[in-house]
Amino acid sequence: MNNEAVIAQKKALSMLGLAMNAGKVLTGGFAVEKSVKNQEAHLVILAGDASDNTEKKFEKMCFYYKVPVLRLADKASLGRAVGKEYRSCVVVNDPGFAVQIKKLMETR
Repeated sequence: MNNEAVIAQKKALSMLGLAMNAGKVLTGGFAVEKSVKNQEAHLVILAGDASDNTEKKFEKMCFYYKVPVLRLADKASLGRAVGKEYRSCVVVNDPGFAVQIKKLMETR
């Protein structure tokens, strides 16, 4: 990963932390699934080291419900960004935060 990509990833994780503090992020498989199926989700973020089963499950679900999926960091970094332990997936339920995080990751 080049230096620009590392910086973009750190900024995206920081933005995710702000979204969490604003109450616009849910973590954990069940909460993410419920948010997607209730059409409240604007962005699902999967850890780069999430299991194949987790990846397949959420990619299929998000494709069906037309929710963008983004790969970001690893489980430890994703968890730290939202003030929790390891997290394989999180969901952003705010369109503004979702757009900003996607923009930051597109710059890499």
